[in-house]
Amino acid sequence: MPAEAFGTNPFEAFTTATTASTEGLQAIAAETTDYSKKSLEKSRALFEKLTGVKKIDEAIQLQSNFAKSAYDDFLAYATKIGETYSSLAKEAFKPINVASPAQSPVSASPSKAPVAAKQS
Repeated sequence: MPAEAFGTNPFEAFTTATTASTEGLQAIAAETTDYSKKSLEKSRALFEKLTGVKKIDEAIQLQSNFAKSAYDDFLAYATKIGETYSSLAKEAFKPINVASPAQSPVSASPSKAPVAAKQS
């Protein structure tokens, strides 16, 4: 695609898109780091609790509660990351879509397959 396809300021559109992408990826990295730290801390706390249990029923209950909490935490994290990725894509392409002039959709003419020569 030639640079002229992006209007008069292709470099500015590209720079803005790159900046938005970088900021979005930094937000995703920060969220992932935060989730990992919290998950590790909860796992450590579970281990400490498990070392002090006297009955198997207590251990099963602790593990069951931990599994439910970990599942809920992961769903919340996955939802938030999904929304962040969606926002990242929208923000990254916004400057390019604005800078690119509206073009009519490309219409392809029907291709004609070569006709096979008749053999005698």
